[in-house]
Amino acid sequence: MLPYGISDFRRVKLENYYYVDKTHFIPKIEQQPPFLFLIRPQRFGKSLFLNMLALYYDIFYYHK
Repeated sequence: MLPYGISDFRRVKLENYYYVDKTHFIPKIEQQPPFLFLIRPQRFGKSLFLNMLALYYDIFYYHK
């Protein structure tokens, strides 16, 4: 299933939605200036990507 309109990364993972892994971009993002402007069309996964980053950096998130 495609996660059309879903921006909750935890839900995407738990409900086995199709997801293109973009975690390899994290080191590149960390090397950028403190302000990053994401330019993509609507429904292109910007919110889902940001939610994935939030969970990646959340020290209280535990993924089983």
